[in-house]
Amino acid sequence: MSLEREHFLWVEKYRPKTIQECILPETTKQIFKGIVTSGKVGNLLLAGGPGQGKTTVARALCNELNADCLFMNSSDKNGVDDIRTTVKSYASCLSLTGSSKVIIFDEADYITPESQAAMRGMIEEFEKNCSFVFTCNFKNKIIEAIHSRCASIEFRIAKEDKPKLIESAYKRIAEILSLEEVDFEPKVVGQLIVQYFPDYRRTINELQKYSKISGKINEGILSHGNDLDINTLFKGLKEKNFTKVREWVVTNLDNDTAKIYRKIYDNLKGKMTDGSVCQAIAHIADFQYRSAFSADPEICLMSCLIHIMSDCEWQ
Repeated sequence: MSLEREHFLWVEKYRPKTIQECILPETTKQIFKGIVTSGKVGNLLLAGGPGQGKTTVARALCNELNADCLFMNSSDKNGVDDIRTTVKSYASCLSLTGSSKVIIFDEADYITPESQAAMRGMIEEFEKNCSFVFTCNFKNKIIEAIHSRCASIEFRIAKEDKPKLIESAYKRIAEILSLEEVDFEPKVVGQLIVQYFPDYRRTINELQKYSKISGKINEGILSHGNDLDINTLFKGLKEKNFTKVREWVVTNLDNDTAKIYRKIYDNLKGKMTDGSVCQAIAHIADFQYRSAFSADPEICLMSCLIHIMSDCEWQ
């Protein structure tokens, strides 16, 4: 990422530099503080939903330990040749400064199984010289051989942790808006954080985008953001209107598909007959699992909705 782009995006400009600055459940934060205290990153697999700070934590660990870091965007570089050339040449060389070396594989669930297999030997071969950190949304797309060579840490949020995390997110985001000299309504910012929780990246991006349009943050942002209008989807499904359902999917492509499946599941009760609710849940579970392995999650989602449209009876 260029310096100019990095400074333009608030999520990059204000990315936490230390573990203490990261917005995490306290138990999870203590794990990473322990890694900093140990003085070595080690091999890690960080798994969880989008925007929860996996990449930020990986970079903060490197920053606090003064480690040399190679950042690999695995959605772009995920083939065997990338692993055998770029990665191997970096991992095999000693740091010129004497610091430890770390390779961060961001979005590692995009790395092909063949490339993951090729990486097994490298993790062991360069263990004394280089640490490997993998971040992913779907840990089941990471092969077992890598699981067994890494300490797996899941970014899960317990119900009791949610209020404190929302409070921490609000304080941080209010600080960002103040530094950017953007007027904002505190209540609106709080509502937006709750709306997109725990995707902090999405919240900050929406705030930056809307501030450029209106010059301030007011209630308009709550309708401006592309949140999931689930009632429009249900209307299309009930009418068996394929075009309306397809348009809804296209409109909501920037949302995480896992969030869409969950939103549908949470709103089924009272919309369908009891038997159809059970059938819809079975379809959601099936296609949510398939989506983790699908080359095109949009097509997988449409297939799920077509099954619901065909098999379920609406009230």
